[in-house]
Parts: sequence; structure tokens; C-alpha cells
Amino acid sequence: MAVVVAAMEREARTAGAFVTVSSTMGAVERQLETVRVLRSLRPRALVLTSSRFMANALGGRLLKELGSYEREGGRVVIVGETDMTFDAIGFDDFAAGRSAGAFVAETGHRRVAIFGGARELRNMGSRTAGFMDGLRAGGLDERDIRVVYCEVSRQGGFEAARRLAGEGMSGTDAVLAVNDTVAIGAMSGFRAAGLAVPEDVSVTGIDDIPLAGDVTPRLTTVALPLAQAGVEAIRFALGNAGAGRRLTLEGRLIVRESTRPRK
Repeated sequence: MAVVVAAMEREARTAGAFVTVSSTMGAVERQLETVRVLRSLRPRALVLTSSRFMANALGGRLLKELGSYEREGGRVVIVGETDMTFDAIGFDDFAAGRSAGAFVAETGHRRVAIFGGARELRNMGSRTAGFMDGLRAGGLDERDIRVVYCEVSRQGGFEAARRLAGEGMSGTDAVLAVNDTVAIGAMSGFRAAGLAVPEDVSVTGIDDIPLAGDVTPRLTTVALPLAQAGVEAIRFALGNAGAGRRLTLEGRLIVRESTRPRK
């Protein structure tokens, strides 16, 4: 989100607008409270960023609040998955996961662990499903694919890697992490357990956050156009009103040193 918001601020500045940021940590009640507070300040537009916004959330109260704001002349743009009728920008998380899974299979890895994040996070679930699809398409048997649910954080990845290493790896030669933060934590966890990346186990993430190119080894990942999402969100918000426009952005695989082909 930091990359998305930074791009929003740059784009808004070119239009003479200012961006005020409020963090809700994905909590729907907090999102509703924040929208109510911000409405009282009469901003030109509201851009909501989260993994998922659904019309039935809180019995429809969030949708009702946003609808009232638009009827008063405001604009609503959502960055994330939604079934609401506002302008929305999202990422093809399934395709991103599939790209990573297919790459890992094509490079000879035959026993893979997926560090999948919390089950209730829809975007992480889509990435996990994509990983599975890409691995199966590359010839892996489902019995050789293990999904490990962990906190979506560096610590979550670290602990998942330590647990896997402590269990003896069972031939696991690659880890697919639902995002770069989890992947970077996993690399640290393997290192702490005495395993080398990529010599003993390859690690791949999704997002291409700035740190992905700075860690050692540099992280193979699927780069999502996060900055583009921020720019397009502001263009939607400050441009001519649309009728529930939808923009889905695609990722691209970036191969770095955290993965190594297996013979």
C-alpha cells in the first residue's frame, strides 16, 4: 500500500490536489467510521484501498455511506476486489500466482510449499489458487504441494520457514509465498535454520516491493503494477465520472537469484 499511496500523492500533486491518508488495517467497522469522519471534511474524492470491499459488509452500511457521499457530489474509487458499483482498480492475483507456480514447475522443482497467508484474505486465496494451478500445469502431483497458512508478514514467513525446516523439509525444494514480505521472512527463517537460498530451497514472492531487489539473494517475484494502480485511482477520482468502470492490472515475472533450476 505504501507504493500505491506514494503514486497517488505524486499524481494528485500534478492536479493541484492533496492526499490525506488514514489507515484502517482492513477492519470494516473502522473503514465505515473513517468514511463518516472524512465525509464531514467534504473531500473531493475518497479512494479506498483493501483486499476486498463487499456491498453486504456491515449489513450494507458501508455501501450506503459511500452512496450518500457520491450523491452529495463526491467521487468514490476502490483499489481492490469489490462487487460495489463504484469505479474500481484491481490486480489479477490468480494470474500472478499461476505465473509463479508455472515458473517453479518449469525449472524442475518437484516438491513445493506454499506459504499461503490467512484463509479469509481473498486476494491471498486467489494467489494461492494460482500457485496450485501453475504447479499442476507444470506436472506436479497435488500430493507434492503443501499449503502452509501463516500470518501475512515478515514474521509469519520467518516462522513458517523455521517450522518447515524443523520438520526436515521432506524433500521440499521450493517455497511460493503470497507476497514479498512473507518471502523475505521465509528466506531469513531458512537462513536461521542453516539452509541456503537458493542452494537448498528456492523462494519466490509476489508484488516486487522495493526491498525485493535489495535483499540477498535478490528475490524472484511477480511484479504487480502497484504505482500504476495509484496513478489510475487518482485519475478516476479527479477525472470525468464513469459508470462503475473496472480496470484489472496484470503482473509480470521477474527472475532473480532466490530461485535456482533443479535438474
